[in-house]
Amino acid sequence: MTAPEIPIEAFEIFATGIDHPECLAFDREGDLWAGGEVGQIYRISAEGKVQLVTTMGGFCGGLAFSPGEELFACNPSLGIVRVRPSGDFSVFASHAGEHKLICPNYGLFDRAGNYYVTDSGSFRKKNGNLLRFTPDGQGQIVGGPFGYANGLALSADERFLFMVESDTDSVLRFELAGSQERGLLSPALSSKGREGEAVGPPEVYATDCGRFPDGLSLDAAGNLYVCCYASDEIWRIGPAREKSLFAWDRWAILLGSPTNMAFGGKDFDQLYIANLARTTITRAKVGRKGQPLANQHYETQR
Repeated sequence: MTAPEIPIEAFEIFATGIDHPECLAFDREGDLWAGGEVGQIYRISAEGKVQLVTTMGGFCGGLAFSPGEELFACNPSLGIVRVRPSGDFSVFASHAGEHKLICPNYGLFDRAGNYYVTDSGSFRKKNGNLLRFTPDGQGQIVGGPFGYANGLALSADERFLFMVESDTDSVLRFELAGSQERGLLSPALSSKGREGEAVGPPEVYATDCGRFPDGLSLDAAGNLYVCCYASDEIWRIGPAREKSLFAWDRWAILLGSPTNMAFGGKDFDQLYIANLARTTITRAKVGRKGQPLANQHYETQR
């Protein structure tokens, strides 16, 4: 195996005692939020102190903060759930239009408040979909079917949406129709007359991304990071689509079935990892600053 860009010794345990975290997300104040195996929501301070906020039941998948700092959680048993800082929670959506959610997995927000979320479907059944909810809560299928739709990432200019298709160990890319309003939409997409459609057709952005790629994260330079549940590794895909092994843990301790990542820390250059096979969140200083997300952009948008 090719030597990874950073050694596993660069990683450390940031927080422990978390019930098999699948996802994590930073709030605007710098606290890290994570989910647990029976629907727990945790808040973790910058010092790594873990606080249980609530338990929803079911399983807690992807977490995302809206531009207004509302926390949304994917919970296959309940649907998409809105969680308040007090621990109160309510179901935001169990359907997207007439489509009943099968396995809501991971969501993210753009700066306008649109919520893109994957409904994975069933493993190896190719019945997964990409969904979009507008700020008023109206949901629709905007792409699919896919072979286990999984993690998402949004380019800094909000022109492209990246999505993991876990069944094929691939990353797909969609061009967002809203980029036409900002003069970013390619002639190839605008010429198709896709009025009213939220995204363009998928293209294969990268293949052979480890075994069962799961979560995505972007840094400020446009590098896309892909963490792999079944191979305990992280791949980096450069802006020119060059691919390299970024990190790997042969012992599966500091990267133990990594499922999602988020940039954070004082200088925003630490990559935090949710390890589904363990009870820890780990981190490494990677020498690159992360790309801020919708809630982290919010202060500059007001």
